[in-house]
Amino acid sequence: MPAAFPQFVAPFRAFLNKIPPNGRVVVFCHFDADGLAAGALFGRGLQRMDPSWQVEVLPSGKGENAFLTPSVREKLLALKPDALIVTDLGVHAHGTLEADGVPVLYVDHHIPEGYPSANSTVLTGYGLDPVPCSAWLAYELVAAELEINDLQWVAAIGIISDLGDSAPWPLLAETKKQYTAKWLKEAVALCNAARRAGEFDLDRPLHHLMADDNPRPLAQDTVLAEYRAEVSAALQAARRLPPRFPKASPDAAPVALITLDSPCQIHPLIAQQWIQRLPDRVVLCANLGYLPDGNIAVAGRTANRDLHIPELLRGAFARLNAVPPSNFAHGHPQASGGHLSPTDFETLLRGLGYDV
Repeated sequence: MPAAFPQFVAPFRAFLNKIPPNGRVVVFCHFDADGLAAGALFGRGLQRMDPSWQVEVLPSGKGENAFLTPSVREKLLALKPDALIVTDLGVHAHGTLEADGVPVLYVDHHIPEGYPSANSTVLTGYGLDPVPCSAWLAYELVAAELEINDLQWVAAIGIISDLGDSAPWPLLAETKKQYTAKWLKEAVALCNAARRAGEFDLDRPLHHLMADDNPRPLAQDTVLAEYRAEVSAALQAARRLPPRFPKASPDAAPVALITLDSPCQIHPLIAQQWIQRLPDRVVLCANLGYLPDGNIAVAGRTANRDLHIPELLRGAFARLNAVPPSNFAHGHPQASGGHLSPTDFETLLRGLGYDV
């Protein structure tokens, strides 16, 4: 069967050729189902390509930006990799370990924010039609090197999570038939529940994705089911919280703010749920209890394609002659946010027109 993305085959092989025998490879992936699935596909695939390679799959942590959080670089360097794969965490001009002499491969589908200079390979689905998510890309890259039909279910978990039950992945229908759509859908839900729950337990779903031969053990994991119940209860409570609007004035931004206090990662879901009811606004959901360092997690969503959330957020700071943190207000025009200190959060609110 010809490669699904023939333009990526040679650069992927060139990256693999840089890994020495007995080399140590770190796969740094996002913590959602797409990122974990992509990480597991690279983890399992690389171990099959060369059993002498030592492969470690490491999900990102709460509040971490792969490119702009200094502790991330220190954490990755401490693992002493001979090569690094960064997947589902974006692409940024700042890079990761290139300056330390480590060859880096980026596999992603988000809007790139520049490209690292030397010593890196970027394979992005952004701009393709359809845009493949990270697990889709990871599967096809590895599949061009060796036969991994038995890992289609791992790819399907990431693909269904990011692109939906009718995603245009050519192998989705046969994968659903072989493993049953029910177990795949349940595995997706529990995978995402793990990262949304207060425990932030990524090891459990990742272990399933790395070790199992089908999605059923993941889908029937009782601890993951408890995480889902916790997240469901937190969502139920948060749905009752009313939005606040800026004080009416010519300078007031077209926003609505919902503030909650939960250890669960529910703020993006709450923002998303409100945008149909407030279609002319950017809905910001601020979670005071999600981050362990006292910072505030802000998720912005809008259904209005005439509104550009990163520009609106950065403009709020500029209105007060302030500058947002470097890792805030990136991402998609209709989905953006980040993490702010209490002081910066107050600045944001003032810039948007709120009385604080």
